[in-house]
Amino acid sequence: MGLTALIGAGIATRVGADDLSAEMILNDPDAPIGGNPNGDLNIVSFFDYNCPFCKRTVDPLSAVLASDGNIRHIYKDWPILAQSSVYGAKLALAAKYQNRYEDAYRALMGIEGSRIPEDRMRQALQAAGFDMAQLEADANEYDADITTLLQRNNAQAEGLGLRGTPVFLVGQFLVASALDEAGFRQVVKDARDAA
Repeated sequence: MGLTALIGAGIATRVGADDLSAEMILNDPDAPIGGNPNGDLNIVSFFDYNCPFCKRTVDPLSAVLASDGNIRHIYKDWPILAQSSVYGAKLALAAKYQNRYEDAYRALMGIEGSRIPEDRMRQALQAAGFDMAQLEADANEYDADITTLLQRNNAQAEGLGLRGTPVFLVGQFLVASALDEAGFRQVVKDARDAA
């Protein structure tokens, strides 16, 4: 089933229908973008900083993005596992205002385990070179925009019928699994072949 068909199947009504469109999932102006912004294939990642399965996918996906060079990666922070997930997502998204979202993403995903306390997230971000006073000031200043983005990501995930993390939309394929590098390469090939 294509992305448009998946989204059109049954949508929550608490956000606008436009927020749940395939166009908005792929091109939300507030969602961080990695890889090649002009790539010929989209990979949308729904993840949580407390998800150990999500953490296993970071290096394999990064390797595929780097070697392929023509994939656009859309990050969808979906903090559903713990209150500290929301804290981490808000700080990572605040880092976007410093043009350092991916640095924050890698720092937070690099913390072993689940149920990570907020102070451990702060330590990881500090170790990655963030000025925490500035990052927290940005998180406070842009809180309404960040919260709205997180609500939109949640509504999109629910609209797609997602049940947990990680989930990847690779072209027209929905993959709810912690893929290794070979798995990512295969689904990228399948998505290009099917396009």
